[in-house]
Amino acid sequence: MKTASNTEKRTLVIRRLGQQDYHTTWLAMKNFCSSRNDNTSDEVWFVEHPPVFTQGVSGKPEHIHNANGIPIVQSDRGGQVTYHGPGQLIMYVLFDLQRLGIGVRTLVDTLELATINVLKQYGLTGIAKKEAPGVYIDDKKIASLGLRVKKGYSYHGLSLNVDMDLTPFSFINPCGYEGLDVTQLANLNVKCLLLDLVPSLIDELKNQLGYNELVAANNLLET
Repeated sequence: MKTASNTEKRTLVIRRLGQQDYHTTWLAMKNFCSSRNDNTSDEVWFVEHPPVFTQGVSGKPEHIHNANGIPIVQSDRGGQVTYHGPGQLIMYVLFDLQRLGIGVRTLVDTLELATINVLKQYGLTGIAKKEAPGVYIDDKKIASLGLRVKKGYSYHGLSLNVDMDLTPFSFINPCGYEGLDVTQLANLNVKCLLLDLVPSLIDELKNQLGYNELVAANNLLET
């Protein structure tokens, strides 16, 4: 992984946003990326969303069997359909990939490895699959990935199932895979709050991408 030199200042701004509307957050991410420049610090946003299905750019309607009243949003991230809801930790990564010296594939690998290493702290063995991005435990998906990169800037990110109602996943083919099982930390005898996971995830990003300055920012979204 790319690491910062001793003289290079590489800042990561951290926002803990609590529960936010998906569309509002998505708009804020797009606005952030469109207004940033070479001197703008990278940011990571931790958030959870009210119940919502999001379709990626290659999403197919047939992968949603029955929305059962849950809103469906056509997003600009990669991938197929997934579900977000309370009790799921989402980590949005707003990074300048050129400045980091990495490509999209390396960013995916970084997010997967960060999740795998955090799971390991709870005695869980997660794996990544090149053909189906995300993190799996015993062939059940516990974390999903979807990214957008525009002009070298990334947004969207990773969702990790912590302690949520998994029922809505049965209304869809998760990530476009029929019969894919999902799981969560609560089902694996791990009891924790969403924010309990944040410090370890930040440490992983810091270590893997060479950030040497961490800044806690306010929790306001500018849309």
